[in-house]
Amino acid sequence: MRISLRRVAEEISSSGAAAASKKRSLWPSVLRWIPSSTDHIIAAEKRLLSLVKTPYKQEQVNIGSGPPGSKIRWFRSESNEARLINTVTFDSKEESPTLVMVHGYGASQGFFFRNFDALAKHFKVIAIDQLGWGGSSRPDFTCKSTQETEDWFIDSFEEWRKAKNLSNFILLGHSFGGYVAAKYALKHPEHIQHLILVGPAGFTSETENKSEWLTRLRATWKGAILYHLWESNFTPQKIIRGLGPWGPDLVSKYTSSRFGNPSNGDVLTKDESRLLTDYVYHTLAAKASGELCMKYIFSFGAFARMPLLHCAPEWKVPTTFIYGSQDWMNYQGAQEARKNMKVPCEIIRVPQAGHFVFIDNPSAFHSAVYYACHKFFSLDQNSQNSSSLSKGLQSV
Repeated sequence: MRISLRRVAEEISSSGAAAASKKRSLWPSVLRWIPSSTDHIIAAEKRLLSLVKTPYKQEQVNIGSGPPGSKIRWFRSESNEARLINTVTFDSKEESPTLVMVHGYGASQGFFFRNFDALAKHFKVIAIDQLGWGGSSRPDFTCKSTQETEDWFIDSFEEWRKAKNLSNFILLGHSFGGYVAAKYALKHPEHIQHLILVGPAGFTSETENKSEWLTRLRATWKGAILYHLWESNFTPQKIIRGLGPWGPDLVSKYTSSRFGNPSNGDVLTKDESRLLTDYVYHTLAAKASGELCMKYIFSFGAFARMPLLHCAPEWKVPTTFIYGSQDWMNYQGAQEARKNMKVPCEIIRVPQAGHFVFIDNPSAFHSAVYYACHKFFSLDQNSQNSSSLSKGLQSV
């Protein structure tokens, strides 16, 4: 029997490469400069969601390599690789209204961990990581304009909706996720029953804000440096990656100061803080993708380049705005927009809460959501949740 020396060499080379790959995968995270990966994100997500009592299903929803009919894949990407949207769906009663939850900038769906149990009692809750965030695919970010960047998020969400065969659902978005949800509802209103925008970003432009502090800041050398960093698309995540193995410590300090202060509301327990810190670190340290949207969506100072305020006359979906009473997002932008909306619109402020109102004061946040959606509940559910404002909520 003839043995090909070339074939033997190839097999030895192949097995050697496989062994090397396996060996690399076994290296402890602490020995890597950036001790994170997509597998780390999903594992951290699972640990965080172990705090949730409601059973759930986690899946990676395939949205293809680009929008059907598009001449380009996910925006100038050369890869044919399918994109996946990390999705969690919680068990619910039959006939419950569907609530889809979209996270904000620098976050991912696990940030709603304090809300899933309460909301799943009355909704079919589905939460996603947007394309380029969390445990979803992180394609190279190749967008070159505001419109392309918006389409990156809106079209990928629409492909996800098609893959899940969803329609007639309630859409909730927080912060930047609120901006995306609003823009999606403007483009595809036929699928949305009700829109809930939680501390949404992007309502006004720099011109409309006439911000004196920003004008003063720009006149300083610090402001000039910050402006340069903004325009060069320098993100906070780059600092986390640059710190390598010291990154987790910085994230821990952030979560402790932001969510461990009683003045901000309902303080995290030690387990919640530990698991959230772990989860946040891995989502921030992974490959840069969706985070690079910032300079295209917002100008320096986080003012929208294509403000939602300008779209108010085109609003087609009934909307409820929810803000924390200490939210740094200004609810007055929503008040201005409401003047030109031709659909029902309500603005609710939640006490003892900042921008992460759903973490700071979860019970009051849940009451605000129930109030916003009371028309979708049965009479029994309405009697449980009350169709009137409670828990110190304020309608403005």
